[in-house]
Amino acid sequence: MTDTITYRDALHDAHREALEADDRVLVMGEDVADYGGTYAVTKGLHEEFGRARVRNTPLSESGFVGAGIGAALGGLRPIVEVMTVNFSLLALDQIVNTAATYLHMSGGQFNVPVVIRMATGAGRQLAAQHSHSLEAWYAHVPGLRVVAPATVTDARWMLASALDDPDPVIMFEHAALYASKGELSDGGGPVDLDRAAIRRPGSDITICAWGGTLSKALEAAEELGSDGIEAEVIDLRTLRPLDDATIVQSVMRTNRAVVVDEGWRSVGLSAEISARITEQCFYHLDAPVGRVCSAEVPIPYPSHLEQAALPQVPAVVAAAKAAMNR
Repeated sequence: MTDTITYRDALHDAHREALEADDRVLVMGEDVADYGGTYAVTKGLHEEFGRARVRNTPLSESGFVGAGIGAALGGLRPIVEVMTVNFSLLALDQIVNTAATYLHMSGGQFNVPVVIRMATGAGRQLAAQHSHSLEAWYAHVPGLRVVAPATVTDARWMLASALDDPDPVIMFEHAALYASKGELSDGGGPVDLDRAAIRRPGSDITICAWGGTLSKALEAAEELGSDGIEAEVIDLRTLRPLDDATIVQSVMRTNRAVVVDEGWRSVGLSAEISARITEQCFYHLDAPVGRVCSAEVPIPYPSHLEQAALPQVPAVVAAAKAAMNR
């Protein structure tokens, strides 16, 4: 049996289950109580679990992310919501210099089991200060696990796995996904955060995507299929550490690859993934690894310019056909 549910409601149910299952879990962030968070993920939870466990915070990312790290060091399991990845830059010192380093700096004595959720991505005309995809910045840092649920099922079950991790987890939720709907199967459970998922099998080319680019990769794969090109689509799910094995095994079968990344092309995740493919699959490749990324500009506000700046299905199709010499 399957239920159709929104990505937002899947996350809401995951939070409710976590709060109910473990008294150490608390949620904190801007307007997460009465307002239910910027994207209504935590709506109503303060009424059920109380304000001590679903806490509104001041508008100070450095302050409340730091408080979440301290709570984790004190034995709690905080879920910290940051409104958007752009605003998380105000907490970079806390995340990179404290959460990511504490286990190392303490000689293995202190873990920091905090989950920091943040919206990422463009497509909603919120302009440059609310629309960037900076996953690569965090995926660069040892000591952090970085995940990106792209499906309703992962939105529902990935939080539990993140809370079980003894080290800090950064969870990127593409803001355009919150209202999207999908089928949620009964009997789901914690997600293996070490493994990517093959969302569409294929034999001719591998397309790597995650978060908000997965749906575009799948749509491109369907279009390619109508032209006789069978694309295998991999949802990376975890951006640090990358599941090299799944990527490499796929590319060794298909002999071609395209990476779809809403981040910028320069010094981004697409560069890292394509480098790993080249290093490990060089003698299996029949074409250079293709990359489809956002334009090297701040995300524009006007809708037509915003859409032009982002990876779109026709560009993914074109990159795949170029790799196929078609």
